Amino acid sequence: MAVGQHALYFLAKQYVRGEARDVRSGTFLDSLPLDERFMPDTLLASMQFVTVTHPGEPDVMTMSQGAIPTPGPRDVLIQVAAAGVNRADIAQRRGSYPPPPGASPILGLEVAGTVAACGSAVERWHVGDQVCALVAGGGYATYCVAPEAQCLPIPDDFSMVEAAALPETFFTVWTNVFQRAHLAPGESVLIHGGAGGVGITAIQLAHAFGARVIATAGSNAKCDTCLQQGADLAVNYNTHDFVEVIKRHTNGNGVNVVLDVIGGSYLPRNLTALAPHGRLVQIAFLENRTANVDLSLVMTKRLTITGSTLRPRSVAEKGEIARELREHVWPLLERGIIRPLIDSTFPLEHVVAAHELMESRGHIGKIVLVM
Repeated sequence: MAVGQHALYFLAKQYVRGEARDVRSGTFLDSLPLDERFMPDTLLASMQFVTVTHPGEPDVMTMSQGAIPTPGPRDVLIQVAAAGVNRADIAQRRGSYPPPPGASPILGLEVAGTVAACGSAVERWHVGDQVCALVAGGGYATYCVAPEAQCLPIPDDFSMVEAAALPETFFTVWTNVFQRAHLAPGESVLIHGGAGGVGITAIQLAHAFGARVIATAGSNAKCDTCLQQGADLAVNYNTHDFVEVIKRHTNGNGVNVVLDVIGGSYLPRNLTALAPHGRLVQIAFLENRTANVDLSLVMTKRLTITGSTLRPRSVAEKGEIARELREHVWPLLERGIIRPLIDSTFPLEHVVAAHELMESRGHIGKIVLVM
């Protein structure tokens, strides 16, 4: 059945008790003549997705088959070509990071693919557009719903794999390093975990916007990668004390901004490494969520300690981040000035191996699932 793009734009398939219906009227489509269902030819009757049977190790994930989700009025349905793997996915799999209310329980926070259907109030996108998107869940599937405001065009000459590696890290770095920490040209920034997805993105963006970049990583090979991505100095934290290195490198002044994913014992060391009026941004706590702090250091150096989570924030807030990325960062991607570093790709059905690699910390850059 051939249908026009206008019909595709306003209609999507919804499954209720195993039956499909027209989302505008609630009429069950299976009761209508074929020429009145207005369904895209390419939209399948069901999709594959990853299920977590119970909290635990990677082998608790299995492949399942189920109904395609329905976009709301301001959502798009994306036929997923690739999905990024993130540490938040591991935390959710372990049971320590549940999805926010209303979000899909399926793992996956970033996707790239083709718009398959749009909600009735969608204005920015059309069926057939190729997009990448930040989502609150649902990415480990062949179809995923995303708010239109959280979608961005795939940059010119980017593969779907590269595009899927953009949303989570670029939204995270932009809102924390530039919106919250206000990193400015000529300032210095210390980036922990520099060889991971967020770390490499932070290095690239800080360098592109004129900051001096110091990164930490766990091996000499990872430090070399940090330097190749734009860091001015890379510190192997297994062989050197980053606080002492920064003290020497900055003539005792310290850095203006610290982006930290470790927490715990790193907190007092980060404060020591900061210059007067410095800003510490906490975005994860791989070591520990609590720490002892010498508040006199915060007071005498007039420091700012801040942080954020991205997933629970409103669509409006994430949409504003997307707007700023489109304005300030996407031109850099389209001109080839910055580009994500892909460590490896795995078919969706090999998701267990993808999580095992991430937890081994043996990767450099992004791990991506392909459909």
